Amino acid sequence: MHEQALLDMAAGQMFLRERGFENVVCIGHSGGATLAAFYFEQAIQPSGGRLKQAPGGQPVALADADMPLPDGLVLLAPHPGQGVLLERVIDPSVLDEADPLSVDPELDPWSAMNGFMPPPTSSNYSQEFVDRYRRGQRDRVAKIDAFARERIGVASNSKAYFAASNDPQDERASVATGVMTVHRTDADLRSVDLSIDPNNRRYGSLFGPRPDLSDFGVAGFGRLATPEAWLSTWSSISSNANLARNLKAVTVPTLIVEFTGDQACFPADIAAFTAACSATDVENVSIAGQHFGAPIHRGETSGTQLAGSAMSNWMGERFPTGAFVSM
Repeated sequence: MHEQALLDMAAGQMFLRERGFENVVCIGHSGGATLAAFYFEQAIQPSGGRLKQAPGGQPVALADADMPLPDGLVLLAPHPGQGVLLERVIDPSVLDEADPLSVDPELDPWSAMNGFMPPPTSSNYSQEFVDRYRRGQRDRVAKIDAFARERIGVASNSKAYFAASNDPQDERASVATGVMTVHRTDADLRSVDLSIDPNNRRYGSLFGPRPDLSDFGVAGFGRLATPEAWLSTWSSISSNANLARNLKAVTVPTLIVEFTGDQACFPADIAAFTAACSATDVENVSIAGQHFGAPIHRGETSGTQLAGSAMSNWMGERFPTGAFVSM
């Protein structure tokens, strides 16, 4: 629940301020970048203007929270937000949400008919297929959203029934929204067609070198979620956490660190995030590395070490009152 996680961030900000830190810089890596920007979006609002509930209808206590504003923001390998990312990687060819092997051949990303090539040869999808595939991804997210809201609605009705009936079975049903299983969420076409949004990434996804297999496995984003968590975090349609949108609230000095071999954040994303940020001081740094900081090629300096040096230099220039040492 992203809205609940904002309260954790607020507690961290209060902890540091109470202990006398003059400057606090948020560093958000991967999906943490969106969480940090979402925090800024809510923190700048007067308490009465903050979100009062999560997308699934659960009340959140943001209005009563102390939410100190950080003095700077670092986005390290930022992807566009869990929901937007999931839309990019979800497999739209799933015909039956209860059957992980069900496939619509017209949208099958692992079919030679649609442009897939045997690994590790880069596939070659037509623009027409890419466009149709992405529409299908959006449609599948919308269908899962509808199911999540249906489950929440049933529980909400049971809560109302219990208020009238005092029947223990209605009370149990009021909390039984269940846990949703979302099959096949490792199917970003860019993982196997390196000509789409090109950078220096390796063939494969964040989950391994064979997305055509890992897509059918148990790993993947958003695979198990309550309906409430799906709507808050994993739905590109319903989630309030969207980096490009949330960055409009950021006015403090901002550093955006791009890993050139990233499989979740691409050059077009970096350009969009830079344009969206409202800060007058926005700096971009490109570093050789993969999404989690590993080197692209064996024997090279890790992206993590290079990013640490870049962040150290950037912070030292803007917040020179304290010592910051990069090991």
